[in-house]
Amino acid sequence: MRVLGLISGTSHDGIDGAVVAWSADGGVLTGVVEHAGTLPYPPELRAAIIAALPPNAVDMAEVCRLDTLIGQAFADAAARCPAADLVCSHGQTLYHWAEGGRVRGTLQLGQPAWIAERLGVPVVSDLRVRDVAAGGQGAPLVSAFDLPLLAGLPGRGGALNLGGIANLTLRDPALAYDTGPASALMDAAVLAATGRPYDEGGRLAAAGQVHEGLLAELLAEPYYHRRPPKSTGKELFHAGYLDRVAGPYGLGLPDLVATLAALTAETVAAEIRRHRLDTVVVSGGGLRNPALMNGLRERTPGVRLLPSDELGVPSDAKEAIAFSYLGWLTAHGLPATVPACTGASGPRVLGALTPGRGPLRLPAPLPSAPERIRMECRPLT
Repeated sequence: MRVLGLISGTSHDGIDGAVVAWSADGGVLTGVVEHAGTLPYPPELRAAIIAALPPNAVDMAEVCRLDTLIGQAFADAAARCPAADLVCSHGQTLYHWAEGGRVRGTLQLGQPAWIAERLGVPVVSDLRVRDVAAGGQGAPLVSAFDLPLLAGLPGRGGALNLGGIANLTLRDPALAYDTGPASALMDAAVLAATGRPYDEGGRLAAAGQVHEGLLAELLAEPYYHRRPPKSTGKELFHAGYLDRVAGPYGLGLPDLVATLAALTAETVAAEIRRHRLDTVVVSGGGLRNPALMNGLRERTPGVRLLPSDELGVPSDAKEAIAFSYLGWLTAHGLPATVPACTGASGPRVLGALTPGRGPLRLPAPLPSAPERIRMECRPLT
């Protein structure tokens, strides 16, 4: 079964897509990545998304407009990918409602009917809310993919994704949570100062000096000291937060970005050390930031930081591949909630299903999820 996974993450710079051909053989599921790519958002749509994110306020007219425009952008991205039997679309998170460590709601925009109408195949969407309704954080849903992917690694393994927000999955015992910002605050600083979306190649961070006083104040954020399961997003780590905490220091941009890179490195490394991990599979845009990765290596001596590419999972497409897998699970009637990771009261089959053009036909349900995932990556189109 070929499933197209689509997602725009907390960096909200574009739509990642991955087509994976899945085939099950006993307890092993093989995924062959046949396509992976990114379609950047049109500049005006990205600007509108940024303007709608916390702490800004929007009205229902803008919510309706964004739901349509993001849905159409996802349909455009899907149409550029090879044909698939099913699409699993995460959409774009606009708000993740968390209070006192509990997630009360989550909102992903990008109306899936535009994808179904354009491609004519069924679309699984709105995956996070069922986990939230079951008492979970709604994140990190990628843990359902990470755990069977890590099953073949020796020692104490984990998976780390460095997107806008950093999330960590542990294999034994199963646990997953957002550690804090990865690029979210760095991106906010660069955008405000230069108009560019991110620190390309980590050059600003490499040119700056870490301000230890600001770093200590940033590390005092209560979120880092909460026990998992926990999740966070731009609702907390946004430009207003950065202005409030870092503004009084008046740092130049390179020093500010270097300090924010050190914040990510330290908060992630603290969790790796706490769980005594010896191998961590790393993915996401942060993998291409030398200042961030060097800071992480310095803080985790003896830990093998393994790019997910070496397991057949292109690091820039890891989350799109994970959502392809979540769509495969839903199509086969299998739960994608890992209660130990999200805090849900039990396993749940995730998502809503929008039919394609013809009659809705799903595969026969399977008795259990695979114990292990083996990935292969063909030359990508």
